[in-house]
Amino acid sequence: MTESLPIDGHSLSLDHVLAVARAGCGVSVTQEARTAMAASRRVVERAIERGRIVYGITTGFGGLSDRRIPPSEARALQTSLLRSHASGAGPPLPAEIVRCMLLVRANSLAAGHSGVRPELVERLVEFLNLRLTPWVPTQGSVGASGDLAPLAHLALPLIGEGEFLGPTGARLPAGPALREAGLSRLELVEKEGVALVNGTSLMTAYLALAIADVELLLAAAEVAGAISFDALQGDPGALDDRLGQLRHSPEQRHEAEVLRRLLEGSRLAASRPEYRGQDPYTLRCLPQVLAAVRLALGFARHVAEAELNAVSDNPVVFEGDEFVNGGNFHGQHLAFALDTLAIATQYLAAFSERRTARLIDPAKNRGLPAFLAPEAGRSSGLMIPQYLAAALVNENLTLTHPASVASLPTSADQEDFVSMGPWAGAKLRRVIENTRTVLAVEWLVSAQALELRRPANGGKGTEAALRAVRETVAPWASDRSPEPDIRSLSERLADGSLVARVRSETPF
Repeated sequence: MTESLPIDGHSLSLDHVLAVARAGCGVSVTQEARTAMAASRRVVERAIERGRIVYGITTGFGGLSDRRIPPSEARALQTSLLRSHASGAGPPLPAEIVRCMLLVRANSLAAGHSGVRPELVERLVEFLNLRLTPWVPTQGSVGASGDLAPLAHLALPLIGEGEFLGPTGARLPAGPALREAGLSRLELVEKEGVALVNGTSLMTAYLALAIADVELLLAAAEVAGAISFDALQGDPGALDDRLGQLRHSPEQRHEAEVLRRLLEGSRLAASRPEYRGQDPYTLRCLPQVLAAVRLALGFARHVAEAELNAVSDNPVVFEGDEFVNGGNFHGQHLAFALDTLAIATQYLAAFSERRTARLIDPAKNRGLPAFLAPEAGRSSGLMIPQYLAAALVNENLTLTHPASVASLPTSADQEDFVSMGPWAGAKLRRVIENTRTVLAVEWLVSAQALELRRPANGGKGTEAALRAVRETVAPWASDRSPEPDIRSLSERLADGSLVARVRSETPF
């Protein structure tokens, strides 16, 4: 990754998003993008000079699109649009989401089909490079006609209004913050206000960052599943590659191979001559279910990679002085992807909680102590972490109800069916957080169970996982509060260090 990421409207990737939104990489605008923006700007200027009626330039917006605006008021219209549309509510969006919104909006405008000046995009880039993060409330977008309210809050600081998000979460008035940074307020010209707010930047930001998080969760679930597979002495026949071949599923074959690598050399998850009945689905069907999650991630990635470089405002400017009115700002595909990813993530949590419950149940854990307690009865052992996992899985059940299946019309029924994608994104972030905690519980419990199987050893990968856990969490020798252990493991799952530690010994 270069120190400054050049954007051109066509080349933004998910890795670029992570570098800018989370790692603070700088951004620049290519000369090709400046040239394209200048050309599209001239199309708007000629339309103004000729007195053409163009939506959002010489007309009102939404349900007021039939109102003609005199050319003399066309610039004031753009500023008025930002002010009236900044109608959000609730707590501020996380800084990483806002930084991603800035990047996506700048990249979309840089494609040269929005009729804005290059200096407008340069200012969005300066906000990123100077760590000036607009204060954007979480609630207010219905995910169609663009993320109107959030993007209006994002854009207000450009004109010296609105607020920035301070390092401690405080709201800082934009005017003084701009002066301190040596920046002047911009005067918007025709088309720029509507180009700023008509876009899918919030939904795209939610999706892009969630993909990275769920990919980490999938890897964490693979390892957790393997540790539990060992601790519960699962039948490795369920991981036979021929099953995936017969189902014509490369994803299933991949997941089975990952689990086989992690369990290589195990004396616990090993074939036995005597028949012991079939394993529960959360062991036996692990390759199939993890494969389904991988498929959902593939769908989400396909949607996100396209949308990162999409022009999503309205109207769109083309050569030949053409303005095309359409609906690229509608977020239905993003809403579907966000809802799908939430459901897939819930599967990781639900399977994990069921394995945890089995590990602590003496009727099902194949000879391990009740609740893995050192002195069951006097000690409760790891009984209550499973309660936590169950509570979070239940919370996820409500959160995974699809936002995208419902709609309430807006703008006097002009916008008669909307995507509700932003709520899908907000819910997904909570599902991810909950699932990470559920998986941390399984790592904690399964590591303890694996240790109790001594002297028999687990697989190469599961033993590496046990060592990784013990770098942070001591064995359960007597009752203590498990909260610090769960929190520590959850943090290491979030930053990827726990899985990376296992991969350093057992690549998968």
